[in-house]
Amino acid sequence: MSPFPQRLIDGYRTFASQRLPTEQSRYRELSVRGQSPEVMVIGCCDSRVSPEVIFDAGPGELFVMRNIANLVPVYQPDENAHGVSAALEFAVNVLRVKHIVVLGHAQCGGIRAFVDKIEPLSPGDFIGKWMAMFIKPGEVVEQRSHETMQKFVERIEKAAVFRSLENLMTFPFVRTQVGRGELNLHGAYFGVAEGSLFVLDKDAKEFRSVRDMLQSGE
Repeated sequence: MSPFPQRLIDGYRTFASQRLPTEQSRYRELSVRGQSPEVMVIGCCDSRVSPEVIFDAGPGELFVMRNIANLVPVYQPDENAHGVSAALEFAVNVLRVKHIVVLGHAQCGGIRAFVDKIEPLSPGDFIGKWMAMFIKPGEVVEQRSHETMQKFVERIEKAAVFRSLENLMTFPFVRTQVGRGELNLHGAYFGVAEGSLFVLDKDAKEFRSVRDMLQSGE
């Protein structure tokens, strides 16, 4: 059996000697009291887009669910296993989170695979089947005339956030909590190269730069 990755051993050594001493009491408190995060983040598996890093979150602050292309399926209570739905159910009904953030990002491999219509990577075509739920029956997603491939991909990356927010509302327990004003849904988009963050303005239906918002004092 191959040895445990040295990079992880080195990382834990740094954590144990530098970060843990400053947060030891927090970890002990969490182990006794349990977790009570107010925010759930549904993000992508992409290693470049870590919600805990982007939002500078400490232990116990975020309940994070990551999957290919940060997608939320529609509510479908059947005999199949549903990882995202299970995490969502736990976050809303048990943890009683107050906010759910769908975090999309630039250069998303899942979206690019969908756009490029790549061949299945395995006989099961898990990625293809997963990405297929992004599109409603009969819906056609194509590059617009005079639209560069980069802009097309970015548009679909952001559309995935919109679709996931839409699908969240198909879950009865989400819809109920939102209706009561006890749960808020948000969209965000992370630019990997610049480390930029954009948040969805629901009224304008567009993403706004957080840096610009901070500079304007919003």
